[in-house]
Amino acid sequence: MSKSKNFLFGFGLFVLVIACLAVWIKLPPLMVGVLVLAFALWLGLTRRGRQAASVTGVGISTLKSRLGSSAVVVIGIAGVVGVLVALLAMGEGYAETLRKTGSADTAIVMRGGSASEVMSVLDRDSVVVIPQTAGIARNAKGEPIASSEIVVAANLPVKGGKGADDEGSVQLRGIDQQGWELRPNLKIVAGRKFNPGMRELVVGKGAQRQFAGLEPGHEIKLGSQQWTVVGVFASDDALESEVWGDASVVSDTYRRGSSRASVIVKLADPNGFKAFESTLAADPRLKVDTSTTLDYFNKQSEGTSKVIRIIGITVGLIMAIGAIFGALNTMFAAVASRAREIATLRAIGFRGLPVVVAIMLETMLLALLGGVLGGALAWLIFNGYTASTLAQGSVGQLTFEFHVSPALLWTGVKWALAIGFVGGLFPAVRAARLPVTTALREL
Repeated sequence: MSKSKNFLFGFGLFVLVIACLAVWIKLPPLMVGVLVLAFALWLGLTRRGRQAASVTGVGISTLKSRLGSSAVVVIGIAGVVGVLVALLAMGEGYAETLRKTGSADTAIVMRGGSASEVMSVLDRDSVVVIPQTAGIARNAKGEPIASSEIVVAANLPVKGGKGADDEGSVQLRGIDQQGWELRPNLKIVAGRKFNPGMRELVVGKGAQRQFAGLEPGHEIKLGSQQWTVVGVFASDDALESEVWGDASVVSDTYRRGSSRASVIVKLADPNGFKAFESTLAADPRLKVDTSTTLDYFNKQSEGTSKVIRIIGITVGLIMAIGAIFGALNTMFAAVASRAREIATLRAIGFRGLPVVVAIMLETMLLALLGGVLGGALAWLIFNGYTASTLAQGSVGQLTFEFHVSPALLWTGVKWALAIGFVGGLFPAVRAARLPVTTALREL
């Protein structure tokens, strides 16, 4: 019967832990603040709360004598949080770079069924018809603000490579002259724009950081032709990872004829996108898909960001299991070393709840220190760190910066406290349930 009761108690405790963790994951910061305030009031205003606070004070005062074992808990949890936040910051930085690309008042038109520009081919007739559609803004000359563009892959030597054969893929975009007006956030920061009809290039700052030979005045080989780099642009988005040239020249170099990958237009009214999309869909000459550039680039970030997040959480869970076992070992040892003290407190009237709370508070304090340390290290080392990867829906590497946001730091702290909760609960419950006579004989 005793074994059956112990089993049921252990199973119930396990279910309680799972339920608490599920609620904790979804808990918003405001509710966490409310819980902390309520707990502080319980500690200060109730008899058992004051007992828990006094026992906690005694336990914390002995941490110096257990510095080595306590450091194991702090460092282990710091490692979990640091790795988790760094991986999530990579996904956040990647997604943020693409989210900042495009706008709600510009639209991208591609061949029907195309998931991205690199999969789209618009014929000459479509390229001519699309800019004449109603709803497109016009410039001072009365011309529609539209750019028919082509995207191809080009290989360039990477910076710091071991030799000329150490190359990476860069996305080469051919644009019309209206392409500049469609991106008002883009600024030439060195050199000048390319001249139409010439084999000249302007390169993004991200591409310049990633590849060798992209300084103004240098010549590089793309396709079978020599091109001259004449300028560098900054846009603070995914376009900084690209290299731009005249659409007609890029098309001729790569033998794409008069076809284009997409037509990008500026809408006369940002709220008129649905009408513009419907007009294109109703035109029997066209078989195209249309979206705002903001939506298009947001969708491009979803798949890769999700994969990075899954990898981060998986790695974090594996490391968290190790940290939990470290915390369990440390706290069981701490409880064993204080068995006589805990038994004495129980004998003079302290209930089991204050003992449980005291040990939990001690463990959560160590976990909080580890979470703050891990988050701080992740922010110091990785925030703003530049990386690159082959972007989904593109043919070139996307350069982006890790972004350690306050939300990610909060996620790291929540993970740390969750590890501390699991690592401290079982030793705390054991201490509270241990018979006084047994505890007095343990030392």
